[in-house]
Formats: sequence, structure tokens, C-alpha cells
Amino acid sequence: MGYYNDKVVVVTGAGGVLCSIIAKAYAKEGAKVALLDLSLENAEKKAKEITDLGYVAKAYMCNVLVKESIEAAHEAILNDLGSCDILINGAGGNNARANTDDEFFAHEDLGQMKTFFDLDQKGVEFVFSLNYMGTLLPTQVFAKDMINKKDASILNISSMNAFTPLTKIPAYSGAKAAISNFTKWLAVHFAHTNIRCNAIAPGFFVTAQNKNLLFNEDGTPTARTNKILRNTPMDRFGEAEELIGASLFLTNTETASFINGVVLPIDGGFSAYSGV
Repeated sequence: MGYYNDKVVVVTGAGGVLCSIIAKAYAKEGAKVALLDLSLENAEKKAKEITDLGYVAKAYMCNVLVKESIEAAHEAILNDLGSCDILINGAGGNNARANTDDEFFAHEDLGQMKTFFDLDQKGVEFVFSLNYMGTLLPTQVFAKDMINKKDASILNISSMNAFTPLTKIPAYSGAKAAISNFTKWLAVHFAHTNIRCNAIAPGFFVTAQNKNLLFNEDGTPTARTNKILRNTPMDRFGEAEELIGASLFLTNTETASFINGVVLPIDGGFSAYSGV
């Protein structure tokens, strides 16, 4: 019997590429996995991929920005699978309204492209809400299940741009820095319980959200992709499966019982490389 056998693992944002792969990994380890996503259709598709392999998974519609929606999903999970042992806060992302078109401001760009001065307030607020409140609210709901357990774990999804902000995406970089800070805060806050809280910080992985920044319509790499790979010592993008080992390690009390409040980069060496 492995550590994760019969553990209830709740994964938000599980209809997406990265979190669905993580959810499947926990199911393969024997966990009962709840896949939460704003799109029930996407969550159900990913859950079916898991159940078709003979593992336990169930999809739930959940808006991580609406506490009543999270609580409804929580009640359903309690009835279907049991109380939460591990929470993976995977919901998050960026929005084009919060991006600039230029890496470096130039006066002649005013009126010609979207500069810092043209960032949409609602777009920036949405990105901060989706990432920060979309982590805080599910934690408020599901961590209550964990308090009296002998071991429980929360895993947040930060980003390598929480260490060094990327150009063009000021809201997303700032929001992920907030997630890293919140991870440490939670680790301290729950330190006298049996709940540990850590985070992984993925580097560059190709997802539906960033594909347009990384590849042109004809499939050729953008100038941004060339910069990324030039500054990634391993000279490639990450594969979704490469998030699995760190996730399973950090949430396993048998292997990581004294690891609490860390943010682990998974970035092919990007954050370690000076460019020289």
C-alpha cells in the first residue's frame, strides 16, 4: 500500500494541461482525485481519461473566485470521495488585457502599441484575483478538512517569474510573487497543525494560455521563445510530466515531513543562469 492510497486529493484548475497531468499522477498512486475546473466539460474529459485507466477520479464545476461555488464542490466531494487530505491550488493564469506589447518603454510607442500606461485596470485586477484569491478561497474551504489529520498538505503553483519578473506580463509576475509569499505565510500559520504548505514554481511549459506568446500562427517560434531557450541552460521547454516528481515528493509526509514553506523552481536552470 503506497502513501497516497485512498488519500483524497483536490486539484483546482484540473481541466488544464499541467494540472490534469498532476491529477492523473496522484490517481495512479492510488489517490481518489477530485478535478475542479470552471469548465465542467474540461474537467469531465480529464476525469474520464483517468477512470478509463481504472483509477478513481471525479469532476466538479468550481469557480475559485466564488466561495459559494467552492463550498458546493466541497460538499459534493465529501459525499463522493471523503474529506480532503491534499489540496493542489492549480487554478490561475494570465489575461491579455494585463500585458504590454513592449518589453522596454519607448516614447515613440505611445499611441502605437499597448504600453504600461494602457494596461487595463479590470484586466490587472482579474489576474490578481484569479491567482491570489483563487488560491486563498479554496484553501479556506478545504483546509478545514485537514486540521485534525495526522498529515495533510497544500501545494500551491507559483512560477519562476515570481523570482525574476518577466517582461510584458507585470500582473501575472506580481500575482505569482504573491503566491510564493502566501505559501510561506500559510506554512507558518499552520505550523502547529499537521498541515504543511509548499509550492512548485514551473518555468517555461507550453500551455493553451501562453502558446500565442511562444509560437507564431505558422508554428514557428517567436522572438520571445528564442530568448527563453537561449536563457534556459537545458535549451528546451519543460514537459508537463516533469512537474510530477516534485509534486508527489512535497506532499508526501514520508519523504518531506520537515519541508515546509519552500518554493521549488522546476525551470531547467532558467532562474540559476545569469546569461553570461
